[in-house]
Amino acid sequence: MIVAEMNFSVDFQCEVNNQNHKTAEIGTNRLIIRRGQLFYIILQSYTDEYIDHNTIVLTAKTGVKPSTSSGTEVMFSVNSLSANGWKAFVSSSTGTRLTLAISSSPNAKIGRYSLHLLTTKEFKSSKIGEFILLFNPWCTEDDVFLDSDEQREEYVLNEDGVIFVGTNQSIQSRSWYFGQFEDKIIDICLTLLDKNLKCQECPRKDYIRRNDPAYISRVVTAMVNCCDDSGVLQGKWQSPYTGGTCPWHWNGSVAILHQWDKSGSQRVQFGQCWVFAAVACTVLRCLGIPTRVVTNFNSAHDSNGNLTIDEFFDERGRKCGGGGDSVWNFHVWIESWMARNDLKPGYGGWQVLDPTPQEKSEGVYCCGPAPVTAIKDGSVDMKYDVPFVFAEVNADQVCWLLHRDGTKEKLSIETQHVGQNISTKCCGRNDRDDITQNYKYPEGSDKERAIVSEADLINRLGRVPEKKLQLHMKAEKSINNGSDAQVHVTISNLSSSNMVCNLNFSAHVKSYNGNLVNQITEKDLERIAVRANGDETMTLVVPYSDYGNYLGHHHLIKLTASVVDIVTKKMALAVNDLSVINPEITIQIRGDPVIHLPLMAEIQYTNTLRVPLNHCVFTVEGTYLICGMKTFKINRIDANQTIKMPVEFIPSKAGPRKLMVDFDCKEMTDVKGFKNITVQCFKL
Repeated sequence: MIVAEMNFSVDFQCEVNNQNHKTAEIGTNRLIIRRGQLFYIILQSYTDEYIDHNTIVLTAKTGVKPSTSSGTEVMFSVNSLSANGWKAFVSSSTGTRLTLAISSSPNAKIGRYSLHLLTTKEFKSSKIGEFILLFNPWCTEDDVFLDSDEQREEYVLNEDGVIFVGTNQSIQSRSWYFGQFEDKIIDICLTLLDKNLKCQECPRKDYIRRNDPAYISRVVTAMVNCCDDSGVLQGKWQSPYTGGTCPWHWNGSVAILHQWDKSGSQRVQFGQCWVFAAVACTVLRCLGIPTRVVTNFNSAHDSNGNLTIDEFFDERGRKCGGGGDSVWNFHVWIESWMARNDLKPGYGGWQVLDPTPQEKSEGVYCCGPAPVTAIKDGSVDMKYDVPFVFAEVNADQVCWLLHRDGTKEKLSIETQHVGQNISTKCCGRNDRDDITQNYKYPEGSDKERAIVSEADLINRLGRVPEKKLQLHMKAEKSINNGSDAQVHVTISNLSSSNMVCNLNFSAHVKSYNGNLVNQITEKDLERIAVRANGDETMTLVVPYSDYGNYLGHHHLIKLTASVVDIVTKKMALAVNDLSVINPEITIQIRGDPVIHLPLMAEIQYTNTLRVPLNHCVFTVEGTYLICGMKTFKINRIDANQTIKMPVEFIPSKAGPRKLMVDFDCKEMTDVKGFKNITVQCFKL
């Protein structure tokens, strides 16, 4: 950039600086730096006039109406430290060529800046350029400093991820492309900050707080959903998804953020918890805050704050109404790493943040940051939203029987069901890292029970006395789509008298958030004789013909059995969840992946169902591998038929890449496959 009135040009050294600040993946055509770290600019006189660094004063400005009082305008001289931590010094000088080393404060506001230069010799001030300033987890003085190269590589720089879904007994993974360094994403993330309600109401107060990762992360969780503002995603937890995209069809954050931006901040339809979490992860990683996606299996949604999840059943074992409590098979949130200067020592580190709109926090649908250490220790007075997250991983599940006369009877209390297999992706590989121990002490241990008691959230409902009539259910953790499910139900008579019982068994397709979608099976077995102190076991079947047309995107079946002693009218209940696993798509790469050279992949899929698949659509995509998406349509795939499809593509960028394939048809949805590829610059 040439500064005409000062007779010199300015070179921001974007390529070198961005490489040093680990932002070159975003681009090298503009300056993108991290706070608290040196960057270099070159002033070159285009006359023979000497550049006197002693006369130079620099000013960095950010936000609307920047001012020194708010910290959004910072003035600092060369070779002297400013009061707010910005500094500049001479790196080298030849008289007509001056290289300045500049560093922001490690506590500076993040965002878009303009840089101005004033010479005290002539009292001329000119804008010499612009830059973007991000959080810096490599800087020991930054609040997001993370002292692990491996974790910084994973939680800041890695654009590929895995999200865990399913049930605690049958954990599955979904591939996700975060794409935080993709084209325009950084600009969209900064726009997202400017669109938040606090900034819209009072930009000055908002910009003052943009140095604080706790504030920024809380803003992001509010803006990723659209419940209170012009946020990114609209949630929807049941079909139809007319007018939008089914949440299960998203494979990455980039398309979502681009759509939101291109539409003028109109909500994108539709998201569910893992989509909300993944988009928030993209935004926070882009801004420089170490972030990871976390899945909590058997996640409680305690709507009234009593740390119990109350479920109600009628006398035939059918689930009925009774409040807003629920247990989700899984729920996905994020953790971000930061200091918590707003809290007493000991509560920094990983913080839970949840952009899925569940309950309001301070009048807005957002959640966190809640210190993971506070959740484990039961410190429910810590900011923000610790009681809600504490309940998500610790609530007791209580089953009630609603009698016809309106009275209710407690059937069971389960204290170890909620908060299982809390999972995130391992650093450097796609395996699952179980981090349950970060959130809670071992289930049932004295320490765990003491923590619940100390939190003053202990279940006050008392114990359920041992019942003489009990019911147990055993089934496989998962079955392959197209298979029949065998369920073994055992009635136990712990009394000294014989019993005659009626048994009701039902199966429902279930969404992951606990809602029952369709009843697919119901069986009644009457007058089952059970000897005193004896058992009676029955084997029941849920055939594919019952669930095949109703499974949709849910892949979960809830099994419920209830038994009634026809004499005493006493009742017992047993429930279980069954995962239905889709067949895999396999991808084989033929040849060596080299940038700008054609590459062939072979996609293979076998129809494992007992029926033909109709109106089949394969969608192939991969950032820097395929421009947009490639779609292949096949009218019919017969039972047990294997199809193979060649796909040619040309990698446009070197480095680790991911080829992803989606398959949908009339009879089956949400079948996925992916292949990790490392693209070389040159043929080896």
